[in-house]
Amino acid sequence: MEENKWNELKQLNDTKQLNQLTSPGIKIGIYGSSFDPITNVHLWTASTVAHRKKLDYIIFLPSSNKRTDKRLQITDDHRVAMIQKAISTNPKFLLDTYELNVLPGYHYTYYTMDYFKKLLPKANFYFIMGADLLVDIADGKWKMSEELVSENQFIVMARNGIDMLQAISRSPLLRNYDDGRFQLLDKGLAMEISSTYIREEFARGGEPRYLLPDACYDYIKNHHLYKR
Repeated sequence: MEENKWNELKQLNDTKQLNQLTSPGIKIGIYGSSFDPITNVHLWTASTVAHRKKLDYIIFLPSSNKRTDKRLQITDDHRVAMIQKAISTNPKFLLDTYELNVLPGYHYTYYTMDYFKKLLPKANFYFIMGADLLVDIADGKWKMSEELVSENQFIVMARNGIDMLQAISRSPLLRNYDDGRFQLLDKGLAMEISSTYIREEFARGGEPRYLLPDACYDYIKNHHLYKR
């Protein structure tokens, strides 16, 4: 385990006990998103996945600002601050900022999962994603997709209009590795109130208070975020 990375993880989660992270066989879900901002749906999803799949921890991973497919509306510092506030009371929820600090070209999910496996080699990791991303992987839209699929495990959440079993069966890549590494959650996880909707509500002077944690709502108002 790289000591400096371990110390960074402890600093980001300084109110929580992390000793269990080094236990053999511990189950950890990696939940990546822009979290721009983090919402109550993110928290509910993480809690439900942890409960149904008996995960010991969920690591919230804000996505890199170097990605070209998604334009972020606020700074990394604001996103990190709100995630910390949102997850502070749940001992199973942790934050890691790995993707915010890597060089361009190394922010792909394959490298992210490799980082965590080297950081905590005794743990079992599961990349949490929506069925829409599973379809993107099947279509070859992700960098190093075969390496990612062949070397990792996944928890795939239902999305409206997507048949997850069909997506796997139609893709030679996914079908070749359909050995139990894709754990499908196909009931009750299709809530899709998006961060985009919340940003738009703030921009038009709306009132999305009950769609995100109180501490995050207050933070956005106090820092005048998402205004046109």
